[in-house]
Amino acid sequence: MLQRTSPPSLYIRLRRSLRISREQSVLLGQVAQLLAPPEYEQQLLKLELYRPKEYDGSLVLIDMMLIVRKVKELYPWMQVEHFGEPHTLVEVRDKTKAPSMLLIILVWLLLFIGSGLAIMNFHADVSMAEVHRHIYKLLTGKENVHPLLLQIPYSIGIGIGMIVFFNHLFKKKFNEEPSPLEVEMFMYQENVNQYIITEEYAKLNREAKDDVSKADKP
Repeated sequence: MLQRTSPPSLYIRLRRSLRISREQSVLLGQVAQLLAPPEYEQQLLKLELYRPKEYDGSLVLIDMMLIVRKVKELYPWMQVEHFGEPHTLVEVRDKTKAPSMLLIILVWLLLFIGSGLAIMNFHADVSMAEVHRHIYKLLTGKENVHPLLLQIPYSIGIGIGMIVFFNHLFKKKFNEEPSPLEVEMFMYQENVNQYIITEEYAKLNREAKDDVSKADKP
């Protein structure tokens, strides 16, 4: 009996996002992890999926339909199986300029003064100075207009508390647990990416409908 040889299979897991420069092409090996027979692997890794154009802007959506079409053009007999997300969001970057030191200093001063004013306004709203004086009187039985014995440790504690809360001291992290700010930034980026993906799919659907309507016209 003759044994039937099954067609080769390609297994793909797409990455969530990718960054490339404007001059680069999007290759299959960049957007996905591949598992394929060794004789096909190198060509598949270098398979060009898309070349960004000027009108594409800074974001391009690469989905499985495009990947399957490109793979089938190269190897019509190959079976394609994918796992995970059905798309990759590609960020196309132009040549970046060196950051302006003057702008960095201005932003730093703005954040420093703004955060300081926010803390002072909060303490003024809750009458923190009066609370410190009252606590000092309860502990010592004496009145003191400036109870530095409480105010100095309290001020130092605010700084230490902020460091512990954000889990950062300059570039150093104390543990692998993400800070609340990192979690919020991650959630914000996830929402932005989901919105962009939805808009890109809507644009692809509009373009497909336009192509069908043009083809139907005599």
